Amino acid sequence: MAKRYWLIKSEPTAYALDDLARQTDQTDHWDGVRNYQARNFLRDEMQVGDGILFYHSRFKPAVVGTATVARAGYPDHTAWDPHSDHYDPRSTPQNPIWFMVDIRFASRFKRPLPLSELRRIPGLAHMILLRRGNRLSVMPVSAQEFEIIVAAGAAAG
Repeated sequence: MAKRYWLIKSEPTAYALDDLARQTDQTDHWDGVRNYQARNFLRDEMQVGDGILFYHSRFKPAVVGTATVARAGYPDHTAWDPHSDHYDPRSTPQNPIWFMVDIRFASRFKRPLPLSELRRIPGLAHMILLRRGNRLSVMPVSAQEFEIIVAAGAAAG
């Protein structure tokens, strides 16, 4: 299967790119997604080696770096834990509803790329992230969009 590219969103106060970078082997599971379309991407489409743009949402929304998929989709065990913020009593080990992947830190951009700047970069006009009303926490990006954003993030600001 050909390498794919994704953008994942996280509130930096909940889990930031630096949190991923501090993990053992700079790898962690990406859990807590509770949207069916995003779940389907995690469960059915994300594969080991796929590239990821790491996006900090909320206060200063920006793409801040990259990661890679280290383990393809598997059941999200946080849905079974009544003490977890991501608990869902409908999901069980025998009939999982929610899925996650493992991700590995790859790079931190020299500077964050905020939405306002992404909107001005040629080649990103059709990017899903830039469409009005898009709230998905996991979304596909094209190889070209990925390359453009990585180059912009690596450039000195």
